[in-house]
Amino acid sequence: MKKLLSFVLAMTMTVAAMAQKVKIQSGDLKFLKGEETVNVIFDYSDMKLLKENYTEEQYIPKRLEELNKKVEGSGDIWKKQWERSKEELWNPKFITIFNKTLEKEGIKMKLKENVQTRYTLKVNVKWIYPGWDAGIMKQAAKVNTQLVFVETATNKVVCDIDSQEAPGDQWGSNFNNETRIGEGFAKTGKTLAQKIEKEVK
Repeated sequence: MKKLLSFVLAMTMTVAAMAQKVKIQSGDLKFLKGEETVNVIFDYSDMKLLKENYTEEQYIPKRLEELNKKVEGSGDIWKKQWERSKEELWNPKFITIFNKTLEKEGIKMKLKENVQTRYTLKVNVKWIYPGWDAGIMKQAAKVNTQLVFVETATNKVVCDIDSQEAPGDQWGSNFNNETRIGEGFAKTGKTLAQKIEKEVK
């Protein structure tokens, strides 16, 4: 009975964490019809972390010390993983899942970094909650972003989208914070692609 109750609680927490909210603040996505490539830029400069809204400069030394107190050297290993996560995990997850989602729907548009295109997508990362996993009980990561499409030449905003609490989780256990966060970026990319598909197909 206790195991069943724990399972139900875990599932309830997972479902509750999946309530992503996406809202177009201005403009629409119809301008993307016929576009084959869109440049994408990721901006972490205003990112906050956890419920305390730590800056990255506050979060890293705090987490580093916390982990090193538990197991000597583990914080130093984590710091290296964290510093690589943006370029090697989070950004690629967003781009890859976005592109695969549109390809599946027969839409040829793709996101690419460092290309000269008519439009640019700015992924402004606003807030991250890493979540946690204790085996039976867990809570998904959450990722908040502002997704802004601009005309590359003029920087004029053509569409501004607010994405709140994109859930980052996988079936089974996932004890790595950075991987869970990466799933939140994947979910954000997929949801954006689905919105585009509805307006341009």
